[in-house]
Amino acid sequence: MAFIDTVRPALATGSVLAMYERQQVHYGYVPNYAKVFSHRPEVLARWGRLLAEIKRHADERRFELVTFVAAHELGYSACLLAHGKKLATLIGRHRVLALLERREAMVLPIPEVAMVRFARAVARDASSVDEEQIKTLRDQLGFSDAEIFDIAAIAAGRSFLAKLLDALGSAPDVASMELEQDLREALTIGRPICSKAPEFTQQKIATDLLHDVRRAQ
Repeated sequence: MAFIDTVRPALATGSVLAMYERQQVHYGYVPNYAKVFSHRPEVLARWGRLLAEIKRHADERRFELVTFVAAHELGYSACLLAHGKKLATLIGRHRVLALLERREAMVLPIPEVAMVRFARAVARDASSVDEEQIKTLRDQLGFSDAEIFDIAAIAAGRSFLAKLLDALGSAPDVASMELEQDLREALTIGRPICSKAPEFTQQKIATDLLHDVRRAQ
């Protein structure tokens, strides 16, 4: 689902097919966001490499916290659903819901509260960040300059993906409906979840069909 025409997974060939196959291995189907990149599969490949470098320097909790609050600030449902689910396994559902209500001061330690608020500012309006905010992170809360860079990079990177995909109408995949209803509804603050069934490449369709035939024999 998108506002632009995209290559159907069952009809994909060449570099688009290769890109779809990589996504399908990870998700079990071709996600909606990947279809938007069917016009420029090399951009998704380069984004993936950039994201891997950004993630390499942050632990899982920090990466998920910053990604989640950046997506929240951007109103990007797909990332909120995906990373909200992951974050709930790390910090608990009640803390995820508190972050959605901007009650981070009640559920996170002081350094993470400052980190979260910095990440929100980067996603919302990076020009609103001032030197005092950076000094507080570094001089009072113990973040190194490299760590502050990492936090800003995670939030800014999420802005790129969210704005690109929202601008082109990419909706969260129907697989998000598997989340518990209360959490799913709380996380869907932007585009609604797509109701269309997942799509697959022709190779997977043929492979699944062959497996079905063999099981029936």
